[in-house]
Amino acid sequence: MDSRTKRRLSPAQLDALALDALGAGVVSSEELADGFANAVWLLGLADGRRVVLKVGPPPDLRLLTYERNLLRTEAMVYSLAAPLGLPLPSLLHAAFDDPRLGGDYLILSALDGVPWNRASLDPAEEAALRFEVGRHLARLHSIPGTGVFGYPYAGLTGRTWREAFLAMTGAMLEDAVHYGTPLPVSLVEIAGLVHANAAALDEVVTPSLIHFDVWPGNVFLTEDNRIQALIDHERAFWGDPLAEFITPTIFGEVRDDDPLLVGYRAAGGTIRLTGAAEIRIALYQVYLYLILLVENGPRQYPEESYARIRDLATQSLARSLDVLRR
Repeated sequence: MDSRTKRRLSPAQLDALALDALGAGVVSSEELADGFANAVWLLGLADGRRVVLKVGPPPDLRLLTYERNLLRTEAMVYSLAAPLGLPLPSLLHAAFDDPRLGGDYLILSALDGVPWNRASLDPAEEAALRFEVGRHLARLHSIPGTGVFGYPYAGLTGRTWREAFLAMTGAMLEDAVHYGTPLPVSLVEIAGLVHANAAALDEVVTPSLIHFDVWPGNVFLTEDNRIQALIDHERAFWGDPLAEFITPTIFGEVRDDDPLLVGYRAAGGTIRLTGAAEIRIALYQVYLYLILLVENGPRQYPEESYARIRDLATQSLARSLDVLRR
């Protein structure tokens, strides 16, 4: 999807970045339009390699508060998850505050698979993939944290999960004020409902690494419909494993019999859908739907492609707030 956050680089700029980082110039380039925040190109190099270049938004463009240093978060995930053998592209180069861009970029190995959302699968294959994703998420969540919750590179952290989540949600509401985001209820009511239910977050005492953007577009498949790689880790934070299951069930509900949860438990993950867990689920849904609504402020999506997401997020936010009212 096109957005204001995506940079425009010339062929000469692409060539210079690849040559400096990998020692090979660019012989072909194709901008990949599927992403929502960073500009992404598929590059063919003079030495025969195919790589993906991800470039962060322009440095003078205000983003959502949690989006500060997105690519540094993604690089962190690669450094922590790759040693566990999780299916990921290889991080070939990371540059931060590059003087030619005034910002950050990553170069990754290119994938030859297809995104899950473009594959034609029957229900049994869909269930098998959800089971497999669940197993991989259990491994991701096994990465030990340092005792800090939240987004370290965005400065939204806390010593407890309650403290971090309230900081994350508070920043999102402040962003909504800045961008004048239309919401189904007042900001004061949303903040009040989140704070009134925040005690449920105290059940989480150990920070886990949460991708928080696992949807079919971020899961690449091989020819035989196995998982080749999980991509786009820039939204990751340290928090509650239960939050991971909000995006894969977006606009729906987290169900105990979902193959995603079954696979997660089979790989050693622990998820219990208790009464307190239902409150936490609603809190995380509120946070995700706020992201989907407020991010249109800095990105300015085309109306024809964004309208459906905006309407679904607005309706789903209202339903999740109803859960918190009860």
